[in-house]
Amino acid sequence: MTVDYRSQFLREFLRDPLTVASVAPSSQALADAVVAPVPLTGDPIVVELGPGTGAFTQAIQRRLAGRGHHLAVEINERFADLLAARFPGVDLAIADARNLREILAVRGLDHADVIVSGLPWAAFTPGRQDDLLTAVTAVLAPHGVFTTFAYAYTRWMPPARRLRRSLGERFEEVVRGRTVWANMPPAFVYFCRRPHMPARRVTAGLAQHLSWHRPTRTLQITRPPNR
Repeated sequence: MTVDYRSQFLREFLRDPLTVASVAPSSQALADAVVAPVPLTGDPIVVELGPGTGAFTQAIQRRLAGRGHHLAVEINERFADLLAARFPGVDLAIADARNLREILAVRGLDHADVIVSGLPWAAFTPGRQDDLLTAVTAVLAPHGVFTTFAYAYTRWMPPARRLRRSLGERFEEVVRGRTVWANMPPAFVYFCRRPHMPARRVTAGLAQHLSWHRPTRTLQITRPPNR
């Protein structure tokens, strides 16, 4: 039976519009643009923030084709359950993306090569935006790439302008991609490279309180897993 992901996405938006902040998942055209920096060779560490129902997740998995490490960080438990069933090969953390350093640490990882964001920046307060971007730059490798998207119609609104300004403060290079008209609503992608040193460190010691999914089962973390 085919799962109606658009209906599930809409239900979650109605439950919590400030967290989901969109009535429909991203299109394949937008997903392909957002995940374009994921390398087609090697074994990169790819972190996905706010995967929702998995539009970007599917595109990342297609590019990785079984290589590397794909970690998806989702705070919504219903979305997380859906993702765990739909993508059993993805390492899924049910957690706040602001704790990204600790989420990586419990997996024995100290950096990400690519960070892909599906987070609703326009719905966040300035403080939450700052904390999330600080978490991103704290773990992104010097050669790494951070991508996120924004809706074209919000480009001149204060939250969107604040996001663009914050990206410019945290990365040497911020490139705005072409508008993806095949998305509803139309959107564009920011490609951010060469992160500056974060202004402050993410609070340590939270790893023991994070829950996460392994590909075959769900675990409650009380200590870093043995490797």
